[in-house]
Amino acid sequence: MRTGTGKAAGPARGLSRRPFAWTFTTPLYVGAGLNPVNSSIIATALVPIATELHVAVGSTAVLVSSLYLASAVAQPTAGKLAEVLGARRVFLSGIVLVLLGGVVGGLGQNLAMLTVARVLVGIGTSAAFPCAMVLIRRRAQDAGLDAPPGGVLGGIAIAGMATAAVGPPIGGLLVGAAGWRWAFLINIPVTLVAMVMAVRWLPEDLALERGDNGFRRVADRIDLPGILGFAVSMSALVIFLTGLPRLGWTALAVFVLAAVPTVRWELRRPGPFFDFRGLAANGALTRTYLRQALSLLGTYTLMYGVTQWMEAAHGFSTVTAGLLLLPMGAVSALLSHPLARRNLIRGPLVVSAVSMLIGSAGIMLLTSHSPAIAIVLVSLVFGVASATTTVGNQTALYLEAPPDRIGTASGLFRTFGYLGTITSAVIGGIVFRAGVSDHGLHILGLVLVGAGLTVLLLTVLDRRLMGRGTKTT
Repeated sequence: MRTGTGKAAGPARGLSRRPFAWTFTTPLYVGAGLNPVNSSIIATALVPIATELHVAVGSTAVLVSSLYLASAVAQPTAGKLAEVLGARRVFLSGIVLVLLGGVVGGLGQNLAMLTVARVLVGIGTSAAFPCAMVLIRRRAQDAGLDAPPGGVLGGIAIAGMATAAVGPPIGGLLVGAAGWRWAFLINIPVTLVAMVMAVRWLPEDLALERGDNGFRRVADRIDLPGILGFAVSMSALVIFLTGLPRLGWTALAVFVLAAVPTVRWELRRPGPFFDFRGLAANGALTRTYLRQALSLLGTYTLMYGVTQWMEAAHGFSTVTAGLLLLPMGAVSALLSHPLARRNLIRGPLVVSAVSMLIGSAGIMLLTSHSPAIAIVLVSLVFGVASATTTVGNQTALYLEAPPDRIGTASGLFRTFGYLGTITSAVIGGIVFRAGVSDHGLHILGLVLVGAGLTVLLLTVLDRRLMGRGTKTT
């Protein structure tokens, strides 16, 4: 059974001239930006939500962790479904879920409803990136392209990390001008536009096989037991991590009890959902995942930890704190596309690690009396790190992932990224547990120095990247 673009394999008529027209790429860019912007836009709405709903500010952290958890589980799942059921179908299904999450959150009257909305948004937005990578890879194959389509990957990079960086400024403006509900309601017009574009411009998937035999073959390829085992294991792991420094023994026990049989099941399957053997054999792909997780640990620590410090310790308003991070998103957007067009890997990754080290050192020098320009300069350095890590790791993912598993591999790429963001939230909660202070901020900077050094070692010692600091062929 084939699913995909609805066209035969091999160079298709017209594709060799303009395989990636704007009508094909625009809905992918819009969809790919939904998850990161929703991840970060909530940052400036947490305090107003707590005030209006009469709950403790700390309890609103569930709105952050719930989207992380849903996304960490749903990203590779959506990638697998895109490989089997068709990328367009899964992409559109995700858009519908995001629309529903925007409605539920905008009408929500309590923290439980808002949490449900964030889960819906997390699951729905998780479909876009892996589906986009499946569609891009298949379009490149149909057009007979050997090299990665750098310009298109650059657009995905901008839609990803750059929109995450502009989330806090957008959130600050929306919350400040129209109230916290618009952190959810903004999804409604955006998803309606994305849905119209996807229906009109994305190539249709091939028809699925009918009948009992076709259904059984599809179910077998999806590997539902593997997906469920992964979901339970990842959920328990995330719950354990977000509970630190308190040790959640129940979550840890659930993780072990779910992970062990899942690993055994996946090792015995010929086409597993989570290919442990393939991941162990593909060290270059594994290192790409690790670099992405550690790099996003730095970026999201700046967006959440430093934003919290700006508001609580420095005294900036919600809108001002968001605007101070706006240059970070601008730098990310400006650098991502030209770098990606050259299909560079090693060079950008080295720059990313060095930038992360410089930015982390800058965090350690900030105090509650530092001028706003000092904070902007630190954010600019992290903007460089954000662009270069996304471009380098995303191109490495495209080259190292097996073509027939690009959807699942892309989902795992995002899952590892979310583990980095979850870890940043955990570290922030630990260092600020006694109150937000300059001392806690400096500890965050020290942790990020260690993460930056690890990223640098994972890059300069990676023999697979040798010769990939220049344009790939």
